[in-house]
Amino acid sequence: MTNALHARGPVPDHPSQAHPVLVGCSHGTDDVVGRAAVRSILTGAAAARPELDVREAFVDVQQPEVANVVADALDGDAAGAVVVPLLLSGGFHVKVDIAAAVDQPGATAASPLGPDPRLVDILVDRLRAVELAPGDLVVLAAAGSTDPAAALAVEQVAAGLADRIPQPVTIGYGAGAEPRVPAAVAAARADLPPGGRVVVASYLLAPGYFHDRVLEAGADVVTEPLAPDDRLVEIVLDRYDAAT
Repeated sequence: MTNALHARGPVPDHPSQAHPVLVGCSHGTDDVVGRAAVRSILTGAAAARPELDVREAFVDVQQPEVANVVADALDGDAAGAVVVPLLLSGGFHVKVDIAAAVDQPGATAASPLGPDPRLVDILVDRLRAVELAPGDLVVLAAAGSTDPAAALAVEQVAAGLADRIPQPVTIGYGAGAEPRVPAAVAAARADLPPGGRVVVASYLLAPGYFHDRVLEAGADVVTEPLAPDDRLVEIVLDRYDAAT
């Protein structure tokens, strides 16, 4: 029987019964393109590891909720459940929603996707795609969180990006932390050399609400979000393996 990504319930006679279910948990979005981009990570994981039962879950906007998916997995014959946060840093959803969902025997949570050097690699490729020039200034745009650990994770990625490109890198947040993306873009523009551009590197997983706000923030260029990309699949599987 071929492996198929599904949202609810065990697949009968699925070979993954000997392995914990991989529950990929994202924030959720109303954006159709964003949903497809996030789902591509899990379909990629299911294709790369056909022995695994890969399921999709959410903490907001979309269904099914992560707690329900974990419960369904534990009610079946699988050897537990591992929730991999499809989130770029820790924060409320990781420390509260996902933590509550796995607070039972047989369930555990993996680390979020970031920080990770492969995320920096993707950002570098996205900047190359918009032909980043020597006179450009870069703003790394992240969703943001009130959790200091989440901000630290973003700062680590920004530092990694700054090591890879000649341009300075500043940070802007969509919510939860300062400066916000429009303010960071305005500050970069004030320092812009003649002929340069303000380029926002979108440190967001997929199109959706926050990416739309980044597009409205006044930059000259905004890169595409991180997904889809095969390196995200690699990170998810590494997080799963580390948790098991």
